Amino acid sequence: MRHLKRGRKLNRTASHRRALMRNLTIALIEHRRIQTTDAKAKELRKFVEPLLTFAKKGTLHARRQVLKALPGKQGQLATEALFKELAPLVADRPGGYTRIIKLGPRTNDRAPVSLIEFVDAAPAIEEPEDKSSAEKASKKGLGRLKRKAADTEKSA
Repeated sequence: MRHLKRGRKLNRTASHRRALMRNLTIALIEHRRIQTTDAKAKELRKFVEPLLTFAKKGTLHARRQVLKALPGKQGQLATEALFKELAPLVADRPGGYTRIIKLGPRTNDRAPVSLIEFVDAAPAIEEPEDKSSAEKASKKGLGRLKRKAADTEKSA
């Protein structure tokens, strides 16, 4: 029976799961939104939101608790960003700092993919202003369809 056993194992050992959550948290703080599978996004939300609640408090104890969850140099940088940039943005919000947007299945393995982002600190999606930046983006591997669309624009 599965009584009172919480959380998803994500087919990983405990240490691997902990490292995964730390890495996803650092990426989410750095980029403000990331794309991952549905299960990882749901687990990440349970890991990130208490850290943001600590950051809102702003005390030394809260900072040490966040550093305990995010150790290392990258964790220190993420903690600074969390306390200085994100905490003031969500100061008046009582909870629910993240949103999960389901994007549908991934093309190669059909895994359900979601976009997880901070509600108040989501970055604006930037469109390329000139054709040269669109060409550079298409060459960086944004997909066959976008390259095909760029080629049709050139020929037209």
